[in-house]
Amino acid sequence: MSGPDDRDPVELCVDEHGDPADPLVVLVHGAAASMDWWDPGLCDAIADRGRRVVRYDHRDTGRSTTGRPGHPDYDGGVLERDLVALVEALGAPAHLVGLSMGGGIAQSVALRRPGLVSGLTLVATTAVGGVDADLPGMSAELQAWFADPPPPPDWDDRDAVVAAQVAAQRAFAGPDFDESRARRIAGEAVDRSIDPAAADNHWLVIGSGDEDGPPLDVRRIAVPTLVVHGTHDPMFPLPHGEALAAAIPGARLLVVDRMGHETPPRSAWKDVVPDLSVVDRGDRDAQAGYDG
Repeated sequence: MSGPDDRDPVELCVDEHGDPADPLVVLVHGAAASMDWWDPGLCDAIADRGRRVVRYDHRDTGRSTTGRPGHPDYDGGVLERDLVALVEALGAPAHLVGLSMGGGIAQSVALRRPGLVSGLTLVATTAVGGVDADLPGMSAELQAWFADPPPPPDWDDRDAVVAAQVAAQRAFAGPDFDESRARRIAGEAVDRSIDPAAADNHWLVIGSGDEDGPPLDVRRIAVPTLVVHGTHDPMFPLPHGEALAAAIPGARLLVVDRMGHETPPRSAWKDVVPDLSVVDRGDRDAQAGYDG
């Protein structure tokens, strides 16, 4: 898929599941994460309920256009414009499923380009604006991890890069961290990536390049919304999800026990997949028929 405009040429690598004629669901991952961290089994479970599911690599991850590590030639707003261009190319509107930074991007698109969005599922994220509550900061353990991060791996050593990605996933995960799964996905992501080191460019641009216009306010989101949040999220503790769901008109909150700052574990799919379908369809009939 091509990028936002001719002045910023970019190719985004996408992976589709389901019938192209079905309503569109686009999965938007967090900072420095390729599409690999959306489990294909989860994509298929959503597609089996009559959805066209698309996951994609952000620029500087996976097989999408990749620049020089440490020297991004874009700002944070470009990641949002990439998503807008992708949805337009695929055929709007889309139900956006966003995790962490991806959840922030999804909220912003729903507010700035509401015609492109049919529904939202916001996972392990926080409000982009409009919530005045005094929310808790990240856990002491994660603060220490950010304050004294591990040194970068030898980017020419595949095993070292995989180990570094697994360690990062462990820092954000809940108490039931599945190391074997993380190692498998990290290996797939490293093997697919043009340059794994470039993914860290996202950390250099987050918060920059916001679009002009009024401040974002999630109380103005006007599409059906599901908020999925874990009880053990060290980045955005549970009150962030509770406040976000309370602020978005009509939003529903699904709390996943023992989930951290991560994609919903397989054990939660039996709850997440039907609830996502309910939000998308606006009825309760979609609750039936998922075996997990």
